[in-house]
Amino acid sequence: MKIAVGITGTTGVIIGIRFLEVLQDIAETHLVISDVAEKIIETETGYTIEDVKKLCGKCYKNSDFFSPLASGSFNFYASVVVPCSMKTLASVANGYNENLISRICDVSLKQNRKLILVPREAPLNLIHLKNMVAAKEAGAIIIPPLLSFYHKPGNIDDMIDFTVGKILDSLKIEHNLYKRWQGENENNENEYEN
Repeated sequence: MKIAVGITGTTGVIIGIRFLEVLQDIAETHLVISDVAEKIIETETGYTIEDVKKLCGKCYKNSDFFSPLASGSFNFYASVVVPCSMKTLASVANGYNENLISRICDVSLKQNRKLILVPREAPLNLIHLKNMVAAKEAGAIIIPPLLSFYHKPGNIDDMIDFTVGKILDSLKIEHNLYKRWQGENENNENEYEN
Protein backbone atom coordinates (compact mmCIF):
# COMPACT_ATOMS: atom_id res chain seq x y z
CA MET A 1 0.00 0.00 0.00
CA LYS A 2 1.44 3.36 -1.07
CA ILE A 3 0.39 6.47 0.86
CA ALA A 4 1.42 10.02 0.00
CA VAL A 5 1.88 12.22 3.07
CA GLY A 6 2.13 15.99 3.07
CA ILE A 7 3.20 17.99 6.11
CA THR A 8 2.39 21.68 5.66
CA GLY A 9 3.29 24.86 7.50
CA THR A 10 0.99 25.07 10.47
CA THR A 11 1.19 24.07 14.09
CA GLY A 12 0.66 20.40 14.87
CA VAL A 13 3.42 18.90 12.71
CA ILE A 14 3.93 16.29 15.44
CA ILE A 15 0.67 14.65 14.29
CA GLY A 16 2.16 14.14 10.82
CA ILE A 17 5.37 12.80 12.32
CA ARG A 18 3.47 10.34 14.53
CA PHE A 19 1.40 9.26 11.51
CA LEU A 20 4.63 8.43 9.66
CA GLU A 21 5.92 6.47 12.68
CA VAL A 22 2.77 4.36 12.81
CA LEU A 23 2.84 3.69 9.06
CA GLN A 24 6.47 2.49 9.00
CA ASP A 25 5.58 -1.22 9.13
CA ILE A 26 2.18 -0.86 7.43
CA ALA A 27 2.63 1.11 4.21
CA GLU A 28 5.10 2.51 1.73
CA THR A 29 5.10 6.24 2.43
CA HIS A 30 6.01 9.04 0.04
CA LEU A 31 6.58 12.27 1.95
CA VAL A 32 6.53 15.95 1.01
CA ILE A 33 7.34 18.59 3.63
CA SER A 34 6.69 22.25 2.86
CA ASP A 35 9.45 24.79 3.55
CA VAL A 36 7.48 26.40 6.38
CA ALA A 37 6.73 22.96 7.87
CA GLU A 38 10.47 22.28 8.03
CA LYS A 39 10.93 25.36 10.22
CA ILE A 40 7.94 24.43 12.39
CA ILE A 41 9.28 20.89 12.89
CA GLU A 42 12.50 22.38 14.24
CA THR A 43 10.56 24.85 16.43
CA GLU A 44 7.80 22.62 17.84
CA THR A 45 9.45 19.20 18.12
CA GLY A 46 12.66 17.50 19.11
CA TYR A 47 12.95 16.01 15.61
CA THR A 48 15.34 17.14 12.91
CA ILE A 49 14.25 17.16 9.27
CA GLU A 50 16.57 14.21 8.67
CA ASP A 51 14.87 12.30 11.53
CA VAL A 52 11.49 12.83 9.86
CA LYS A 53 12.76 11.86 6.41
CA LYS A 54 14.03 8.55 7.85
CA LEU A 55 10.43 7.69 8.78
CA CYS A 56 9.29 7.49 5.15
CA GLY A 57 10.12 5.36 2.14
CA LYS A 58 10.84 8.31 -0.16
CA CYS A 59 10.88 12.07 0.30
CA TYR A 60 10.33 14.76 -2.35
CA LYS A 61 10.79 18.53 -2.49
CA ASN A 62 7.55 20.48 -2.52
CA SER A 63 8.68 22.14 -5.76
CA ASP A 64 9.30 18.80 -7.55
CA PHE A 65 6.60 18.59 -10.21
CA PHE A 66 8.66 15.85 -11.89
CA SER A 67 8.03 13.55 -8.92
CA PRO A 68 6.01 10.42 -9.75
CA LEU A 69 3.41 11.69 -7.24
CA ALA A 70 2.54 14.55 -9.61
CA SER A 71 1.01 12.12 -12.10
CA GLY A 72 -2.21 10.15 -11.93
CA SER A 73 -0.35 7.26 -13.55
CA PHE A 74 1.59 6.71 -10.30
CA ASN A 75 -0.70 4.35 -8.44
CA PHE A 76 -0.94 5.26 -4.75
CA TYR A 77 -3.77 4.28 -2.40
CA ALA A 78 -4.38 7.58 -0.63
CA SER A 79 -2.93 10.93 0.28
CA VAL A 80 -2.99 12.55 3.70
CA VAL A 81 -2.09 16.16 4.47
CA VAL A 82 -1.38 16.32 8.18
CA PRO A 83 -1.43 19.01 9.37
CA CYS A 84 -3.10 20.93 6.56
CA SER A 85 -2.56 24.68 6.49
CA MET A 86 -5.36 27.01 5.44
CA LYS A 87 -3.24 27.92 2.40
CA THR A 88 -3.11 24.28 1.30
CA LEU A 89 -6.82 23.85 2.04
CA ALA A 90 -7.57 26.86 -0.16
CA SER A 91 -5.42 25.38 -2.94
CA VAL A 92 -7.25 22.05 -2.75
CA ALA A 93 -10.70 23.66 -2.58
CA ASN A 94 -9.99 25.75 -5.66
CA GLY A 95 -7.94 23.30 -7.74
CA TYR A 96 -4.85 25.50 -7.63
CA ASN A 97 -1.74 23.33 -7.94
CA GLU A 98 0.94 25.71 -6.74
CA ASN A 99 3.21 23.01 -5.31
CA LEU A 100 3.61 19.24 -5.12
CA ILE A 101 1.42 18.83 -2.02
CA SER A 102 -1.55 20.58 -3.64
CA ARG A 103 -0.88 18.65 -6.88
CA ILE A 104 -0.97 15.33 -5.00
CA CYS A 105 -4.33 16.34 -3.54
CA ASP A 106 -5.62 17.22 -7.00
CA VAL A 107 -4.39 13.88 -8.37
CA SER A 108 -6.16 12.05 -5.53
CA LEU A 109 -9.44 13.80 -6.28
CA LYS A 110 -9.29 13.38 -10.05
CA GLN A 111 -8.33 9.70 -9.74
CA ASN A 112 -11.03 9.05 -7.10
CA ARG A 113 -8.47 8.09 -4.48
CA LYS A 114 -8.79 8.85 -0.80
CA LEU A 115 -7.71 12.32 0.22
CA ILE A 116 -7.60 13.14 3.93
CA LEU A 117 -7.03 16.70 5.11
CA VAL A 118 -6.27 17.44 8.76
CA PRO A 119 -6.86 21.21 8.89
CA ARG A 120 -5.30 23.04 11.81
CA GLU A 121 -6.63 26.52 12.57
CA ALA A 122 -8.74 28.18 15.27
CA PRO A 123 -10.97 30.02 15.23
CA LEU A 124 -12.25 29.29 11.73
CA ASN A 125 -13.45 32.14 9.56
CA LEU A 126 -16.13 31.83 6.89
CA ILE A 127 -13.56 31.41 4.10
CA HIS A 128 -11.96 28.48 5.96
CA LEU A 129 -15.35 26.83 6.43
CA LYS A 130 -16.35 27.35 2.78
CA ASN A 131 -13.03 25.87 1.65
CA MET A 132 -13.64 22.82 3.85
CA VAL A 133 -17.10 22.40 2.33
CA ALA A 134 -15.67 22.74 -1.21
CA ALA A 135 -12.95 20.17 -0.47
CA LYS A 136 -15.52 17.79 1.03
CA GLU A 137 -17.85 18.23 -1.94
CA ALA A 138 -14.92 17.36 -4.22
CA GLY A 139 -14.36 14.12 -2.29
CA ALA A 140 -11.90 14.92 0.50
CA ILE A 141 -12.27 13.60 4.03
CA ILE A 142 -11.84 16.35 6.63
CA ILE A 143 -10.46 15.32 10.04
CA PRO A 144 -9.70 18.30 12.30
CA PRO A 145 -7.39 17.34 15.19
CA LEU A 146 -10.04 17.73 17.89
CA LEU A 147 -9.72 16.84 21.55
CA SER A 148 -11.62 13.80 22.75
CA PHE A 149 -11.93 12.55 26.30
CA TYR A 150 -14.04 9.36 26.23
CA HIS A 151 -10.88 7.28 25.86
CA LYS A 152 -9.45 9.03 28.96
CA PRO A 153 -6.19 10.42 27.53
CA GLY A 154 -3.41 10.60 30.07
CA ASN A 155 -1.07 12.89 28.14
CA ILE A 156 -0.51 14.78 24.90
CA ASP A 157 0.76 11.64 23.15
CA ASP A 158 -2.63 9.99 23.77
CA MET A 159 -4.37 12.97 22.16
CA ILE A 160 -2.05 12.85 19.16
CA ASP A 161 -2.67 9.10 18.82
CA PHE A 162 -6.42 9.73 18.85
CA THR A 163 -6.16 11.95 15.76
CA VAL A 164 -3.76 9.53 14.04
CA GLY A 165 -6.20 6.73 14.86
CA LYS A 166 -9.05 8.64 13.22
CA ILE A 167 -6.93 9.02 10.08
CA LEU A 168 -6.17 5.29 10.11
CA ASP A 169 -9.89 4.54 10.56
CA SER A 170 -10.66 6.55 7.41
CA LEU A 171 -7.97 4.60 5.56
CA LYS A 172 -9.48 1.34 6.88
CA ILE A 173 -6.20 0.41 8.60
CA GLU A 174 -6.56 -1.52 11.86
CA HIS A 175 -4.88 -0.05 14.93
CA ASN A 176 -5.00 0.08 18.72
CA LEU A 177 -3.94 3.69 19.25
CA TYR A 178 -6.91 4.50 21.45
CA LYS A 179 -9.67 2.68 23.29
CA ARG A 180 -12.84 2.68 21.24
CA TRP A 181 -16.15 3.76 22.73
CA GLN A 182 -18.01 0.74 24.12
CA GLY A 183 -21.21 2.47 25.17
CA GLU A 184 -22.54 3.38 28.56
CA ASN A 185 -23.44 0.96 31.34
CA GLU A 186 -21.04 -1.68 30.12
CA ASN A 187 -20.15 -2.36 33.76
CA ASN A 188 -22.75 -0.04 35.31
CA GLU A 189 -19.93 2.46 35.85
CA ASN A 190 -21.68 5.29 34.04
CA GLU A 191 -25.16 4.80 35.46
CA TYR A 192 -26.83 8.07 36.36
CA GLU A 193 -28.92 8.62 39.44
CA ASN A 194 -32.36 10.23 39.14
